[in-house]
Amino acid sequence: MALHARVLIVAKDDALAGPLSEGLDRLGWRTITARGPYAALAALGDLEIEVAIIDAIAMGAEEAVTLARRLKASCAPRRLPIIAIGVPDPALEASAFDLVLAPPLHPAQAALRLESLTRMAIAEEEFELRLETFAERGRKLDLPEEPARPFRILAIGEPAPQFLALSNALTSSGAEVVGAFTAYTAFDYLHEQHFDAVVLWAGENQSEALSIAAGMRRNTRLYHVPALLYLQSPAEIGLAEAFHRGVSDLATPEVAPSETAKRVIELARTFRRQNAIREALDKARRSGLMDAPTGLFTRDLFAAHLARLVQSSRLRNRPLSLCVLRVTERAELTMARSGGWLDRAIPQIGSMIGRLIRAEDTAARLGSEVFALALPSTSQSAARAAGERIAAVIACTAFDAGEDRPPFVVEFEIGVAEVEAGENAAKALERAAARALHLKAG
Repeated sequence: MALHARVLIVAKDDALAGPLSEGLDRLGWRTITARGPYAALAALGDLEIEVAIIDAIAMGAEEAVTLARRLKASCAPRRLPIIAIGVPDPALEASAFDLVLAPPLHPAQAALRLESLTRMAIAEEEFELRLETFAERGRKLDLPEEPARPFRILAIGEPAPQFLALSNALTSSGAEVVGAFTAYTAFDYLHEQHFDAVVLWAGENQSEALSIAAGMRRNTRLYHVPALLYLQSPAEIGLAEAFHRGVSDLATPEVAPSETAKRVIELARTFRRQNAIREALDKARRSGLMDAPTGLFTRDLFAAHLARLVQSSRLRNRPLSLCVLRVTERAELTMARSGGWLDRAIPQIGSMIGRLIRAEDTAARLGSEVFALALPSTSQSAARAAGERIAAVIACTAFDAGEDRPPFVVEFEIGVAEVEAGENAAKALERAAARALHLKAG
């Protein structure tokens, strides 16, 4: 059976790496452990590693930084996110590590950060490709600069001495801290203002803190905002439960407030970087080259970009899948078609597709009732799941059919294909389209 490891853990012993590896394996992040630089580089060369974790405590900061740079260089042009396990330290340079997390690192906590960092790496690669595609057509895209203003942190909870000490440490670190004593006040702030991170004081009411974290994860605008749960004691709560409820990190007053403040600032910095990439990709959608009614890529623009995506997927050793969505030929749509009501609904449908895909995905309008998605770093099964999710959302929407006629709904035939070795973009798209049309793919 072939090994399909996603995470490379570099550690000189199993003190930290052993439990982390076992936990990540159970959560679907298959790991492989290397004891030193040569084994780590060999694993990167042989396996489709998505992210690396380095035990900088056992290895030492200087050696860990050197290794991180070597690992990143060996993967180029593919971006390899690297996490350091260690106390935040200037020696663990930001240019070498994407994130520094203090031990002990719970597997559920690590899995949340792995998902975020791998998505960001793919989005950054996609933006580089769009720069090239749009430049060919005389459009220049710029990566938005991260704002120079201080990080804004929302501190939620009663003003206990320990919590005030952390708030003061954040202020001393240059952050702007806003206090909210209740959940109602907190959500008022979160909905009306922008914050780079949230700190939740568990205090005597841990359930309320967890409810706030869970509420943030149910809100699309707040979903990515990191939340650190500040506990009176690490024994107060099940760690897995906290992370599954939406907490990004945990801390207790046993750790110096200055160290916890560094961890909060690290979360805020990563969040800002992710936002900059998302805004850049969204700006590409408003470049003036898109299909005017839907806001999606035109057929010609999609073809040019898809060719670049296929080439990039091979250079970066990442999968690439295509999904074609074709409006079904159901009898119920006959009147909507003949009366022009389906044509009037297409711009709304296209706009919905654009909002339902990830920032790093590319959606196009290929024909009057045919759409296509290019999904980088996505397997065929995951691409089908994405297409079915989009189709299910749109199928729940009722579209106007004119006076005296009931609204109609739109369903899709879905065709999916993962780009194969040696296959060009046109052939892969043809296979996906054939499956949407229920034809035999060549």
